[in-house]
Amino acid sequence: MLAVEIKNLHRFYGDFEALKGITFDIDEGEIFGLIGPNGSGKTTTLRIIATILKPSKGIVKVFGYDVVREADKVRELISYLPEEADLYKRLTGVENLLFFAKMYGETSDEVKEMVKFGIEISGLGNRVYDKVETYSKGMRRRLALARTLMVKPKLAILDEPTSGLDVYASVNVRNSIKKFVRETGSTVLLSSHNMLEVEYLCDRVAFISKGNIIAIGTPDELKKKYNASNLEEAFVRAVESELEET
Repeated sequence: MLAVEIKNLHRFYGDFEALKGITFDIDEGEIFGLIGPNGSGKTTTLRIIATILKPSKGIVKVFGYDVVREADKVRELISYLPEEADLYKRLTGVENLLFFAKMYGETSDEVKEMVKFGIEISGLGNRVYDKVETYSKGMRRRLALARTLMVKPKLAILDEPTSGLDVYASVNVRNSIKKFVRETGSTVLLSSHNMLEVEYLCDRVAFISKGNIIAIGTPDELKKKYNASNLEEAFVRAVESELEET
């Protein structure tokens, strides 16, 4: 089954066309990366899938549900981590997890199970019982990711999950994402500037530039197609190829 189906998606901000008729699918259970520079349309795409923005034109479905007509159904299946996720700094890490778990869990047992899974995914150890205001940026990001994943959504939407983090913190976040997918079988859609991260994490990748999808494939397929030694080089060559054709 398709986790996400996008056909001819357009999005305008006034006269500016941020998305120019993009089309792609995401299979259930895969980690799919959407990568491109600032202003390419990555975050706009993610926000439409997350039902935060409405498409100007086109079709977007999540597990068969239309993001406009059946937005409530979609929201039951997804969890969204924005690039700048807020946490309650005067609460401890576990209190943050508990606060959000109560929004999703219908019983006390469900809430406890979510918090338990959140603590495990965060990898914060005993620091999860300290106040968030004492956390480093990497620790806060790991907690925000745990908050997003602990509800075990069918689709986790992650916008720049390691933005601004050092190498060590980034590795911890990537490992948490891998662990989550391995244990739940859920689908992950992530955007990132970090090509190494995408190459390590993603089953398939879509290159997006100036509101257009210019290439889709596995990291190995894209490197082979553009005769590149890494994904970053493949992306640059894909953009150059697109410019030559236009």
